[in-house]
Amino acid sequence: MGLFSKIKAGLLKTKQQMVSKISLLLNSFTKIDEDLFEQLEETLIMSDVGVDTSLEICDRLRKKIKELGITDPKEIMHLIHEIIADMMGEDQGLDLSTSPSVIMVIGVNGAGKTTTIGKLCHKLKGEGKKVLVAAADTFRAAAIDQLQVWTDRAGVDIVKHAEGSDAAAVVYDAITAAKARHCDVVVVDTAGRLHNKKNLMDELAKINRIVTQQAEGCSREILLVLDATTGQNAVNQARLFSEVADITGIVLTKLDGTAKGGIVISIKNELDIPVKLIGLGEKIDDLQDFSSADFVNALFGDEVLDGTVDLSESEESAEEPEEPAAEEEAEEPAEEPAAEEEAEESSEEPAAEEEA
Repeated sequence: MGLFSKIKAGLLKTKQQMVSKISLLLNSFTKIDEDLFEQLEETLIMSDVGVDTSLEICDRLRKKIKELGITDPKEIMHLIHEIIADMMGEDQGLDLSTSPSVIMVIGVNGAGKTTTIGKLCHKLKGEGKKVLVAAADTFRAAAIDQLQVWTDRAGVDIVKHAEGSDAAAVVYDAITAAKARHCDVVVVDTAGRLHNKKNLMDELAKINRIVTQQAEGCSREILLVLDATTGQNAVNQARLFSEVADITGIVLTKLDGTAKGGIVISIKNELDIPVKLIGLGEKIDDLQDFSSADFVNALFGDEVLDGTVDLSESEESAEEPEEPAAEEEAEEPAEEPAAEEEAEESSEEPAAEEEA
């Protein structure tokens, strides 16, 4: 299966939930009026595009319809396609321009952080990169063992300390080893909880200081891993994490198993954080570079734009309950960042920034 075909197949549920329903809506109207716009807004919101982004799409649509003098609702789909394509903007790939380059991976437990790192290592190795992983999520039970399994699958080396060790010390040793072994990329697994904003900020700052000291001038990425099946909750997580970390990109996992792919539009439009990688399956080679053009074209295929889309399965498919991906069974259940902050007095873990 080609890359575009894989993206198209992975976005099928989102297409049925969002685009097919929009097409059905437009075909049910004979004129363009406020009732149509209200129902369109509701359809977009229910498709996890987000309230603000849905309202902006409709506002832009009103202006285009007025400028072009369009009166037939069936002609609107092309305009929605253009508006969303414009919102998505230009793609931004990973910056791996130095050797070594450092990629820090953050995200709540259960979002697919560990498996994403394994798949990312496999992807980078396939591109000819020599990769080293720093197991710096030292406080979550079994995190290091799970990461070891995935690095073994990807065929890359790992630097690890005992559970509960200082995360920054792990990163120090990893970068030292990367320089000695002439590695191209160091992938850093960081704490998977937003249990305390200050603690997370301090931990990331300390790791950044180590990176600066050991590999001054290296390119850096801070990737936030989000579970697409959580819909707008994933957008809220991105908003919270962006308050304490200079996130350079999003990795959106489990996109193939959800009808909530509309959050890609919401994340880009509301937070201006580029989606750089997407997970389209459970296999080790199912992590792909994100292409805005492919994403939009996969949703608005020719069969949608010319009005020949088959809508017969859209209602049934969109309502099917989603099953958790089998690959994530080893990880802890996804945690709500807000809930973690409320419970920090009783459940706060040892701060990673404390010197051993």
